[in-house]
Amino acid sequence: MKVLVCDGMAKEGMDILKAAKGIEIVVKDKLPPEELKKIIPEYEAITIRSATKMTKEVIDTASKLKAIGRAGIGLDNVDIEAASKKGVVVMNTPGGNTITTAEHTIALMFSLARKIPQATSSMKGGKWEKGKFMGMELFNKTLGVIGTGNIGSIVVERAIALKMQVIAYDPYISPEKARKMGIELVQLDDLLKRADIITVHVPMTKETRGIIGREAFEKMKNGVIIINCARGGIVDEKALHDAIVSKKVAGAALDVFEKEPPGENPLLGLEQVICTPHLGASTEEAQINVSIAISEQIIDYLLKGVIRNGVNVPSLSPESYSVLKPYLVLAERMGGFQSQLQPGAIEDVTVEYCGDVANYEVAPITIAALKGLLTPALGEDVNFVNAPIIARERGIKVVEVKTLEHEDFASLIILKVKRDVGQNVIAGALFGKEEGRIVRIDDFPLETSPEGCMLVLSNWDKPGVIGSIGTFLGSKGINIAGMQLGRDKPAGKAISLLHIDQQVSETFLKEILSLPNIISAKQVVI
Repeated sequence: MKVLVCDGMAKEGMDILKAAKGIEIVVKDKLPPEELKKIIPEYEAITIRSATKMTKEVIDTASKLKAIGRAGIGLDNVDIEAASKKGVVVMNTPGGNTITTAEHTIALMFSLARKIPQATSSMKGGKWEKGKFMGMELFNKTLGVIGTGNIGSIVVERAIALKMQVIAYDPYISPEKARKMGIELVQLDDLLKRADIITVHVPMTKETRGIIGREAFEKMKNGVIIINCARGGIVDEKALHDAIVSKKVAGAALDVFEKEPPGENPLLGLEQVICTPHLGASTEEAQINVSIAISEQIIDYLLKGVIRNGVNVPSLSPESYSVLKPYLVLAERMGGFQSQLQPGAIEDVTVEYCGDVANYEVAPITIAALKGLLTPALGEDVNFVNAPIIARERGIKVVEVKTLEHEDFASLIILKVKRDVGQNVIAGALFGKEEGRIVRIDDFPLETSPEGCMLVLSNWDKPGVIGSIGTFLGSKGINIAGMQLGRDKPAGKAISLLHIDQQVSETFLKEILSLPNIISAKQVVI
């Protein structure tokens, strides 16, 4: 079997691939998309880093391709949906560069606080400007950490060792876990108001894009400093520029940018900004770790059929996967639906299997539900391998319940999620052999396919509500593709679920709440 190695690989990883019997490797760096499309049909697997773009067009031409291996975490350059439809396993190497990126964050924090790059540049220019580069101590300063996953938790640990006061915002960590970490868990607005230094460690999702923007800067204390070693776009670069110019922000340290390379970015012209060219994972140790990991994973899959760190399939044999696939898809979509329907720190997750599905090995289905629950907040960091680990690390209790009894459906999956703000229940069933549908939301029976863009409205069951919703959407130019309704009793509470052709803004959701008898409005995108 032929493996194409792109974007470079450490010698240790190359040696593992070369030593594997039945594996032939070809190394080609910096392949333009058109050339990659021409040669990819020859290969069963490809290893990449960030430079090679595995687009839908490339994947569609890959007639033999079985696996895409990313030596690293980020998968912005891989069309995972196209790979899944093609039956290609996508793997990454979570954990291989977490310490490296966390250390880079700490290094930037020290450099920014003591103005080391600026002082270095001044001295190399023949100057001795001792009074110009007055720094600040990190001791006893309040560090605000947004996201306490693999990297964020290491930053927390290092900051506590520096005797900093650490507060954190992470809606997917339990208060008990926060106490064990030695941090104070706060809401985002509170963190913005209190922190002397703010660092972000979240993936790029629709929820986190621009989370540090103009409104956020207005809430911060004067003289705050900002660090971003996560993903470009999490910090709004135009808003950051304006905040620095106005002296609201004293300085910023950036390892990532919305556009990379950033080109003529106005931020680069500000003396208060220090930056590095996406070096968070750029250490010899990290590159060796991820190269070894991805090489071993590719070999295990091609020669043994074993999947490790798969982001689009669980660790299952081909036979089991074909049977469980419809349940896996349904459970993941139920988790994603529920996560967006009700935010808040998750405490307990119960997955109940009723009827025929209880006869199967359901652990992969539970993992799929956890992946769906955690992905909206954590993005590409969550996969079928690490979802249970992430849940455990965040203090989330997970329980499976099986019962052969069933009423209206041959197989029924019930997902119960207890949060710090209450509990939600979603039930799903298969229609036919593969079509998964949600059949209950809390106390409201309905029937809907959990896919696409949906508006979920809670309302009072009164005449004219549906008409006013339709009229409002029509006035905004938004087409309704389908509508499902449910109610607990006549004239009581009801739920309206609308499939729409486009996503709506937060402003839209606030406006629809002004309609008569509308209680709440949520947007869910699957």
